[in-house]
Amino acid sequence: QVQLVESGGGLVQAGGSLRLSCVASARTGSRYVMGWFRQAPGEEREFVAAIRSGGTQYYGDSVKGRFTITRDNAKNTVYLQMNSLKPEDTAVYYCAAGLDYGLAHAPSTYTYWGQGTQVTVSS
Repeated sequence: QVQLVESGGGLVQAGGSLRLSCVASARTGSRYVMGWFRQAPGEEREFVAAIRSGGTQYYGDSVKGRFTITRDNAKNTVYLQMNSLKPEDTAVYYCAAGLDYGLAHAPSTYTYWGQGTQVTVSS
């Protein structure tokens, strides 16, 4: 079992930045792909970003060039740096972990999910 705890969400003005963190309860560096997804009210869960154990990064089209995913395997932590935030980025952001052989953008790849952290971007 891997427990994931997100932090760093909050309220920010459009154009601002936030950094989300996700700490895992077990070592994830060598076996797991780590991802971020988000879900706005009334919307489907959307892929945001993922990073494989080897460091390859993937991004959803709506966040490319603005968000950056990184991981610190020594701390069992994955980060999501979010810059140039827009009101449409408002959502609950979820961290996820899955064995590193599935499609990085697919929710079905991920076995473990955090409880989510709210990000609200005001215009």
